[in-house]
Amino acid sequence: MNPIKEFFKSFTAADAAIWGFSVLAIVLSFVLTGNSDYLQLAASLIGACTLILIAKGNIWGQALSVVFAVFYGVISYYYSYYGEMITYLGMSAPLAIASIFTWLRHPYRGKKTEVTVARPSLREHALLFFVSVLVSVAFFFILRALNNRNLWWSTFSVLTSCLAVLLAMRRSPYHALAYAANDVVLIVLWSLAAAEDRSYIAMAVCFSVFLLNDGYALINWLRMRRRQSRDPLPPSE
Repeated sequence: MNPIKEFFKSFTAADAAIWGFSVLAIVLSFVLTGNSDYLQLAASLIGACTLILIAKGNIWGQALSVVFAVFYGVISYYYSYYGEMITYLGMSAPLAIASIFTWLRHPYRGKKTEVTVARPSLREHALLFFVSVLVSVAFFFILRALNNRNLWWSTFSVLTSCLAVLLAMRRSPYHALAYAANDVVLIVLWSLAAAEDRSYIAMAVCFSVFLLNDGYALINWLRMRRRQSRDPLPPSE
C-alpha cells in the first residue's frame, strides 16, 4: 500500500480533532496578539504537524522534528535563550536524525506509518535519566557563562528535552511524558519572555498546545503498545 494512503487511512477522528484544534489555537494566538513574526508562526505550525505524526508513531514526525528544531533554534537565539538554541540544534536535531534510522529499522509489521513500540527496562529508563541529569549540569555552567536568560528554567528545559529525545530514540512510550514536562518548562520560559515582549505570547500558547498533543501522544503510544502486544509479529517476521 502507498505509505501516504496508508497514513491517511489510519488518521482517526481524534487525530483530526487534536491537529485541527492545535492549528486553530496557534493561528488565533498570532492574529489576536497582532504578532507579525512569521518565523514563530511557521515553527509553531510545523511543531503541531510534527507532534500528531509522532503521536501515531509515524517516522515522518521525526523528520519534521529536525525542521522544527532549526526554526525554534533561530527563535531562541533572538531572545538570548542560548540553552534552547544549543539544545535543539546541537542535541534534539541530531538525535531526531538518529531516531529516523532507529525507527526505520523497527517498523510494525513492515508498515512505514507505524513504529514498533519498545519496552525498555526500568534500569534503562533510569540510566537515560542519569545521562540527562549529567548533560543538564554541564549545560548549567555553559549557559551561565553565556549569560543565558532565566538560567534555572533553561537548565530544566535541557534536562527534560534531553530525556525526551533519548526516550524517543529508544521508542519508549514515556518519551511523551518527558516532552510534556518540557512543554510545562517552556510555557514558563516563554511566559517570562512575553512579560517583556507581548509578541512571545504566541510561543507560550504554542507550547500549551504542544502539552495537549504530548498528553495525547502518551495515551496513543500506550494504546499502540497494548495493541501490538496482542498481535505480535509472527516468527517468520
